[in-house]
Amino acid sequence: MNSGRFVMLSGPSCVGKGPLCQALETLYPRLANQLHKLVLYNSRKPRPGELEGVDYYFRSRDEMEALGKNERFVLLNIRGDLQGVDLDDLSASIGQGEDIFFEGNPFVPQALWELPELKQVSMLRVFLSPLSRSEILWYKELGVNLEEMVTDIQRRKLLRRTQKQKGFLSLPDLENIEKRARSAPVELRLAWQFDWVIPNHDGEDSENWNAFYYPVGDALKAVQCFAGLLQRDHDDYAERWEKSLWPE
Repeated sequence: MNSGRFVMLSGPSCVGKGPLCQALETLYPRLANQLHKLVLYNSRKPRPGELEGVDYYFRSRDEMEALGKNERFVLLNIRGDLQGVDLDDLSASIGQGEDIFFEGNPFVPQALWELPELKQVSMLRVFLSPLSRSEILWYKELGVNLEEMVTDIQRRKLLRRTQKQKGFLSLPDLENIEKRARSAPVELRLAWQFDWVIPNHDGEDSENWNAFYYPVGDALKAVQCFAGLLQRDHDDYAERWEKSLWPE
């Protein structure tokens, strides 16, 4: 049970977690191949390109609620969607010595790392943030409303990403974008609980991830930093945040 490592990469929706993982596969294939993805159950419908059993196990809301009645199934309401983890599958994978990899919102890992059966498991907890620690301190000094600022930053990224995926947006699309954007400052309040925070201004909408084949800008810095942390090599680009950094 204790031989595998649990690696978590979390952050707000559209902060760049997905393209960072893709860049890791391109630039650091050996590291990427050592990570065995934890596939969650999800009540939402697949986005364009998402696959059953690869990105999520897509189930109806009724099916998710039924699964949640099992004490070995962790069920959470995440930004309006129900997401869940089968603890037996997770424990079995870690027990086989695999490095299990979670990529997604910070609420799921926060629920998992407190479980008694995972207390002895080696963990690497990384949070991807749209703002750096120095930026947050500077804006706080200026009296900027950081909650509204980061909501708008993520709202614009989400709008661009969803327009690329779907073209014209429906009212439910816009409502979903707003819900995800409004969740961003709530999620940033959890960042201090992670081992490391990687600042990244290149969200999932940015061409810096793949327009030039190799990532550039913050996209490159973020994937290099994450690769270093995976190899237990502390990168100066990675930050540690104190609880009081993000305003309550």
